[in-house]
Amino acid sequence: MRPVKQLSYEEALQELQDVVEALERGDQSLEEAMRLFERGRQLLQHCTQLLTQARLKLRLLTEVEEIPEDLQAFLDEEGDDAG
Repeated sequence: MRPVKQLSYEEALQELQDVVEALERGDQSLEEAMRLFERGRQLLQHCTQLLTQARLKLRLLTEVEEIPEDLQAFLDEEGDDAG
């Protein structure tokens, strides 16, 4: 299982859907259910973070014709960390 931070949005969302389906089935031990729940929480947080970054980039790109270099460097760095 890959670390959550290495997953793309699409990969994390698919895994999150799989986790939810597994928990809904309820055919695992309590320990396994807790592990799945924690993984799901991490996946949800990661997806939310990636969406927030994408929204910020879109807002900046549509509101500002030219992004200052220091802000662009920050956005590029954040994107590298997330994907």
